[in-house]
Amino acid sequence: MNTEPLVITGVGRRLGFHLASTFLARQASVVGLYRTERPQLQRLREGGATLLQCDFDNAADLRATTDLLHTRYPAIRALIHNASNWDAEHNAEPDPSLFQRMMNVHVWVPYSMNLALADNLLASRARYADIVHIGDYVSTRGSRKHIAYAASKAAQDNLTLSFAQRLAPDVKVNSIAPALVVFNDDDDAT
Repeated sequence: MNTEPLVITGVGRRLGFHLASTFLARQASVVGLYRTERPQLQRLREGGATLLQCDFDNAADLRATTDLLHTRYPAIRALIHNASNWDAEHNAEPDPSLFQRMMNVHVWVPYSMNLALADNLLASRARYADIVHIGDYVSTRGSRKHIAYAASKAAQDNLTLSFAQRLAPDVKVNSIAPALVVFNDDDDAT
C-alpha cells in the first residue's frame, strides 16, 4: 500500500463513499473526512481507511483537522474535495446563512485546505500530486431551486483554475462535474 494518502472530504455517503471504497480496493492509503457518523463508515474503517470527523461549518474544527493532516502526513498524494451541501432555496426571501454555508463548503474549505496542504502535496514522491474539486454541471447553467449552490460551484470552478496556475507543474489541479449522481431522499426531478 502506498503510504502517501489520498485525502477525500465527504466520505460518509454517495460519491465520497464510493471513491474511498474504490481507492481502498486498489490498495491506496485513504484518509477520509466526514461530518456525520454513518453505518457504512465502518466498512471504510475495516478496509483500512483512516477517518477523521470534521464539521466544516466550524472554523476551529476545520483548522484543527487541517493542522493534523499537515503534521501527520508530510507527503500527500491527492486531495479530493467532495464534501458538499445541496440545500435549496424554498422562498423568495434571501437566506444569508444558506448562501454562506454553500460558499463555505464549496469554496472556503477547498481554498484553505489547498493552501495549508500545498507543501504536503509538493512533497509527494509521485510524478504529480493531484487536487480534484468535485464540481457540478449547474455551475455553467444555473439552477432555479439551488441558486446559492450553483453560484458556489461556479466559484469553485474559478478556484480550480487559480490553484492550477499557482501549483503547476508539480500539482495537477482539476475539477470534474459529474452532474446528477443520485437523488437525496427529499429531492424531486426539478
